[in-house]
Amino acid sequence: MPPAGICAVLLAAGEGTRLRPLTEGVPKALCPVGNVPLLDRALARLGGLGLTGPATVAVNASYLADQVVTHVGARAHLSVEPGDPLGTAGGVGNLRDWIAGRGVLVGNADAYLADPAAARGPDVAALLDGWDGRSVRLLGQPAADPAAPGTFDGHRFTGFSLLPWRLVRELPATFGDLVRAVWRPAEAAGALEVVAYPGTFYDTGTPADYLAANLHAAGDGELVDPGAVVTGRVRRAVVGAGAVVRGDVERVVVWPGALVDEGERLCDVIRAGDALTVPAG
Repeated sequence: MPPAGICAVLLAAGEGTRLRPLTEGVPKALCPVGNVPLLDRALARLGGLGLTGPATVAVNASYLADQVVTHVGARAHLSVEPGDPLGTAGGVGNLRDWIAGRGVLVGNADAYLADPAAARGPDVAALLDGWDGRSVRLLGQPAADPAAPGTFDGHRFTGFSLLPWRLVRELPATFGDLVRAVWRPAEAAGALEVVAYPGTFYDTGTPADYLAANLHAAGDGELVDPGAVVTGRVRRAVVGAGAVVRGDVERVVVWPGALVDEGERLCDVIRAGDALTVPAG
């Protein structure tokens, strides 16, 4: 059963500029990690908490919104933002009528989280446990430098926050971010709590982190979709459906339908299409 009085919003409107040119034709939220689109991973995590369907889960979209809308279908309420993305605060503010008095679990659709001790959903359940309905909670991990800018109580943010309606109802549907609009003010008021995430987290924002998340999803070996054709050598790599690998790949993500031709030797890159190669260094 879904938590009482809680809904969820997955933020999938961003352009993913640091991943270009991979995201020139694909929204970042639909980029595959371990051969599963990031957005599907996020929806599965919410499902593990009992949050499913358009009554309790919303997804926002802006950049290449038609792809997100088609991909989500009837699995969630869709909020298509006109023009440029509204940012994290504006995206939530644009959904105030749908949220309608509930607390909101807000997740970045492009966050990769994995905890070997818990399935998706239960791994972030501590964020909801015992919540008073008034404070702000962030999922986080201890930062290498606890005093670094962007940290909260010595932690770096790991993709999910829990917001009370009393603060959400004040958010306008205009561009803004949750850091300035909600999190820092709550911190200053002593109303922000960080809940530690014990697993692995990547924000997948850069090619290096995107590759690292994929290799983590692959474990210690290779992750090759049954629909791929592999006649070359594959080591520590992820190969998507319909991909053809005739060459040699190591520490590589080969996107669905991509080609690595005979004689090619790729290492520490992402390959998309017939020839697009994005270094992860």
